[in-house]
Amino acid sequence: MTEYGRGPGSEPWHPEDPQYGDQGWTGHEAQQGQMPYAGDPQQYQQEPQLPYPQQQYAQQPQYVQQPGQYQQGQQGQQSQYPQAQQYPDQYPQAQQYPQQQHPQQHQETYGGQGQVWDTGQVHYAGVPQAADPYAGADPYAQQQTSGYPGETPDLYGTPEAFPPPRPPGRRHLEPEEQWQEEAARTDEPADSFPAGGGGDDGDEGDDGGRGGRRSGRSGGKPKKRSGTACLIAAVVIVGVVGGGGYYGYDYLKAKFGAAEDFAGSGVDEAVDVEIPKGAGLGQMGRILKDAGVVASAQAFVDAAGNNPKGKSIQPGIYPLKKKMSAASVVEVMTDPSKLHVITIAEGMRNATVYAAIDRKLEKPEGTTKDIAFREAKNLGLPAWANNDPKIMDPLEGFLYPMRYDLTKDSTPESLLKQMVKNATDKYTELGVEGKAKELGLENPLQVITVASLVNAEGKNHDDFRKMSEVVYNRLKKTNDVTNRKLQFDSTYNYAKGQNEINFNLTEAKAFVHPYNTHNVTGLPPGPIGNPGLDALTATLNPDHGGWMFFVSVDGNKTTFTKTYEEHLKLVAEFQERQKQKNGG
Repeated sequence: MTEYGRGPGSEPWHPEDPQYGDQGWTGHEAQQGQMPYAGDPQQYQQEPQLPYPQQQYAQQPQYVQQPGQYQQGQQGQQSQYPQAQQYPDQYPQAQQYPQQQHPQQHQETYGGQGQVWDTGQVHYAGVPQAADPYAGADPYAQQQTSGYPGETPDLYGTPEAFPPPRPPGRRHLEPEEQWQEEAARTDEPADSFPAGGGGDDGDEGDDGGRGGRRSGRSGGKPKKRSGTACLIAAVVIVGVVGGGGYYGYDYLKAKFGAAEDFAGSGVDEAVDVEIPKGAGLGQMGRILKDAGVVASAQAFVDAAGNNPKGKSIQPGIYPLKKKMSAASVVEVMTDPSKLHVITIAEGMRNATVYAAIDRKLEKPEGTTKDIAFREAKNLGLPAWANNDPKIMDPLEGFLYPMRYDLTKDSTPESLLKQMVKNATDKYTELGVEGKAKELGLENPLQVITVASLVNAEGKNHDDFRKMSEVVYNRLKKTNDVTNRKLQFDSTYNYAKGQNEINFNLTEAKAFVHPYNTHNVTGLPPGPIGNPGLDALTATLNPDHGGWMFFVSVDGNKTTFTKTYEEHLKLVAEFQERQKQKNGG
């Protein structure tokens, strides 16, 4: 059971409808009660005209009235209606209105159960009820209203009104049944298709004077659907189905079909493609596809998966061609020499860096070196650099080791500036200027010089820390073993522009050069290479083990000693090994 006296089934309603809820539909015409017009409402007992025996409409009177008897034959049964006393003289006009609709609720027995139905119908006192003037009329039709002063207005008689309620048994008609019902009322063929949203034509004489309203619909005859609307609907349906089919086919093709790919090594149109750091194969494939290098990202992913080196592709700039097969692209990108970058290794000399820049930028040999010497003061060196006129290369030690990506706008000067900036920033971060005095050095440049020697002679971080201890111990004024000579082979090789392990020690000692520590005391005028981070940190934090000598007997492991006697034994072992290696 729902609220407001609604029946077993649900019925849509709207809170702004002044007469929402059920209106007393029972499947039969509701018997209308009477109300004295004298202003005293009275509730009464009434028996409806139903085929059920003695169903009672019981209500308790609110005021004491003079009872009157009224008998009416109805379906072979006698009904008693207690009725108020008539007042014809006081309200003479009441007899002109045999029936007037006013909302009133009364109780009735429906289907054996007591329910409340708001019929919306009352009577005025003094109206004889000898015969029902609406017998045989449509029980669900709205009654024609009259212009009696003070009457309740017809709330369903305007175009803006809500549709009148339907009987409980006919609230949820199927569309086809509803069209047939409307067609029967308007004498139209049952197969007419109702057009929605019709307006009220104001024909109050239609359908037995029901105000031109048919089953909650306003307007006249239903409009037929135009052919244009059907055509538009068909086009929309075809478009939706066709679009879905296209995307479905494209999805299946991408999911299960072979990825689109070009053939060959590409056309004669070069393009530089930059792969960012952290990019996966999928992102690489999309970048290559956007650049026109590969036909699809999936083709590149598949080719990289089939190549043993496919997962080792490094970020950087690659010189490629457009419309290359995915396999040929992977071959190029897995070859480090094809990568459009310059990688400066830890300890690399400037001469090697200059040659690499010329080669990568396709410049004549010596171009970058000339710019470095000519524009040294304009490349961003710190103020404490180049403090010795005997320095062989003003930028030595200031081309920071790392990888530098090349673009079409890269020039020797732009690369040198970037390298110097990186080195200067790193030295500032490590606090090189403040550490120089603590380490017993004269200036920050000597810190970089020591780091370059450590990087050139050592092989790993542990070696670097012991190697820096060797340097600091040999530089001490109390060193009477080497007399403050470092005697590093790397300095001799730098002065000679070579990288030889086996050279004549006598010749090395006789070779006079500011950088040859076999001949001169102390540090060379400047760095002999570009130290990496490990060598820098080891220089700033030496081992303090008291090491004075070192030698690599097998060329792999460096052995450190504190005394000269231990060192001589290792040197003899090293020389014997070298003779056996050379077949002597």
